[in-house]
Amino acid sequence: MQMKLDSGTTPLLDVRDLQVHFSLRGNFLQRMLGRDTGSVKAVDGVTFKLQRGEVLGLVGESGSGKTTLSRAVLSLVKVTGGSIAFNGETISGLSERHFRPLRKRLQLIFQDPHASLNPAMTILDAVGHPLKIHHIAKGDDEVRRLVSESLERVGLVPVERFLRKYPSDLSGGQKQRAVLARAIILGPELVIADEPVSMLDMSVRAKMLELMGDLKRDLGLTYLYVTHDLATARYFCDRIAIMYLGRIVEIGSAAEIYSQPRHPYTRALLEAIPEPDPSHKVPRDLPRGEVPDAAVPPLGCSFHPRCSRAFGPCGWESRDLRLILEERWAALSPDEYMRERAIVGDLGGLDSPSIEALIPAGRGHGAAELSALLDEQRRATPEEPFWRGVLSTEARTHGVVVRFRDHITPELQPVIDVAEPVEVACHLYRPDLTPR
Repeated sequence: MQMKLDSGTTPLLDVRDLQVHFSLRGNFLQRMLGRDTGSVKAVDGVTFKLQRGEVLGLVGESGSGKTTLSRAVLSLVKVTGGSIAFNGETISGLSERHFRPLRKRLQLIFQDPHASLNPAMTILDAVGHPLKIHHIAKGDDEVRRLVSESLERVGLVPVERFLRKYPSDLSGGQKQRAVLARAIILGPELVIADEPVSMLDMSVRAKMLELMGDLKRDLGLTYLYVTHDLATARYFCDRIAIMYLGRIVEIGSAAEIYSQPRHPYTRALLEAIPEPDPSHKVPRDLPRGEVPDAAVPPLGCSFHPRCSRAFGPCGWESRDLRLILEERWAALSPDEYMRERAIVGDLGGLDSPSIEALIPAGRGHGAAELSALLDEQRRATPEEPFWRGVLSTEARTHGVVVRFRDHITPELQPVIDVAEPVEVACHLYRPDLTPR
């Protein structure tokens, strides 16, 4: 289903350095005093172009920011920074009154077909409602005609059988077809599909994607396809954009991304796909830990705490040091843990991200014991990526200071010597930052 694109034409959608931040409310006293309580950077500097007739997949785990990004395009969430241009015209920052005429040209397919349709409206009323909102149809007869045409396009035939039915009378696949009929009835140019098949049975998913592909060809649609499902993205998308913690870490043609993934996160996503043949052993390098807090993301590369190939400039910091110590203690016996934990003082100071961290010694213990503990951990885990970021350790009177290498936030840059264009945000592809 892939297509060749003309990169010289004006893109249908042009997103540049898009940012969507949500302020944290904090407690009552903080709000009264007007203190800054921080924000969640749901989308943090995303740039991409979507050509007319293309299918671009936004792929990532829950919390990566892909749904927020798609809603920002539709002006359903407020943009903090950057710009969105549709067919050459800037649409970010428009008021609802000025954006409303654009909604005929930009439509959304929601994830849950059961919640997308009003249970009190018939399929005729639900699918035809946009015609009345935008004052397109002139009377009930025209509404019925246009709805019938739209239902027929999505395969809900014979049409007369479905017009007077309610959503509760339809199966999940039929409901999603009705939602798709409602999305195309205004003749949009761009359809944003937010996990459109994830709530459907496996037997229905392929048919729904095939239908969406047919509509793309017949109606000249362009899709922004939001999903966590790599299998459907590979089948349906021309290009793939991999998102992690609000940023695009790799973008390129679907064929290139799947045949030779560059970013460690992309590789991890592909290696996490289950292998149906139990006799076929698949090498896996899955990321450790959980997705970090988007309110206080890691320094440098957001993926570095979970990456097995991270090195010095990737962003090692004080919070990573605390994680290393806690992982060590989790593997000890209770007696060993109590003995080692007494050597180390309060670790609360490591929670603020910094490239210089002070580990205080516990009561009755000194910096020499603390240094010996760190040396023992380093000898026990020499391949741990964390140690590649440590610049120095220095014993002080009341503890040990650990200094990390300066971090550099990776930016998307083209990969050379590839058949089709690929951009990746990873220091492994910067010759001047070769791992040591």
